[in-house]
Amino acid sequence: MTINFEQVHNFFEPVVFEAVAAKASVYPAFSADMLADVACVALNRLPARYLRHDVDMMFYLTESERSAIDDSLEEALNFAFTFVGERAASHPGT
Repeated sequence: MTINFEQVHNFFEPVVFEAVAAKASVYPAFSADMLADVACVALNRLPARYLRHDVDMMFYLTESERSAIDDSLEEALNFAFTFVGERAASHPGT
């Protein structure tokens, strides 16, 4: 039997990547490497939510669970941008 794992992914990865890209213009001093670091820091603050189809997760969530996910995402992104920005400021040129 062949098992296809290609559809399995963390729900938050594309969500975080899109959010970081959307917020990048607010942080013009952030390099592409810094934005990748922001994505990593944000993802590490969010729970892993592995699934095969995004619609499966969204279908089974209540409105309050969706709101909690949005709040968690925003908090993780705010923390990540601040964290990476502060680290870059305290370690210029690295």
